[in-house]
Amino acid sequence: MESWQSCLAPGQFPAEDGPVLLPGSMARGMIEVERKFVPWPETEERLQELGGTLEHRVTFRDSYYDTPELSLMRADHWLRQRENSGWELKCPATTGVSGLHTEYLELTAEPAIVARLYEVLGAEVLGAGGVTAVLGTLGLQEVASFVTNRSAWKLVLSTADKEEPPLRVDLDTADFGYAVGEIEALVHEEAEVPPALEKINKLSSMLGVLAQERAPAKLIVYLQHFRPQDYQRLLEVHSSREKPQGTKDTENSLG
Repeated sequence: MESWQSCLAPGQFPAEDGPVLLPGSMARGMIEVERKFVPWPETEERLQELGGTLEHRVTFRDSYYDTPELSLMRADHWLRQRENSGWELKCPATTGVSGLHTEYLELTAEPAIVARLYEVLGAEVLGAGGVTAVLGTLGLQEVASFVTNRSAWKLVLSTADKEEPPLRVDLDTADFGYAVGEIEALVHEEAEVPPALEKINKLSSMLGVLAQERAPAKLIVYLQHFRPQDYQRLLEVHSSREKPQGTKDTENSLG
């Protein structure tokens, strides 16, 4: 398989850190705490050894939308439409916890997504409507689209605590040849982020992920290889801005 490398620090771009978490975010979305890693051929076997359960294998297409100037991505907002699953907008969530993980507020209710899009793009609200209805009004167009094959796992680290929510582990391979793993916890409040991150780091170690290992998101690798000018634009913007909590110097992530 082709070796993929990126100049982007995972903490700088999605899942892929910015504005303070929106008030009332529990009603509109949850905080996604995740860490990406490069999976090994033995990763699934190791998950089974640790008591993990394979939930399903699925194939889906993700399409990402932005303005021609990448106004959303440059503001660390990521608008995605997943085939047969609807729309999602990832917004930065700053909880003051540094590290190689990322924290995002996930909005899936279309009225909340539309309201945030108008806010981020500084556009005048011209009435109600779903995301598809406002794409043209806001100048949003498809900037990336690719298919992913995913095996989705769940695993509870503490068998003694029956109430402990499981961690989710997704092992993805995109149709352009890039493979990446993701350990994810969803929480409701900022106070839940540190213990969730502790569990994520513990499972990472058990899977053999190196402490300082970094892996870019599929979208970033896609842009780097298929839309290099857009990739460079993003890199320049995020390199020049004041670095938020949890990000690494771009120079330290080169290579």
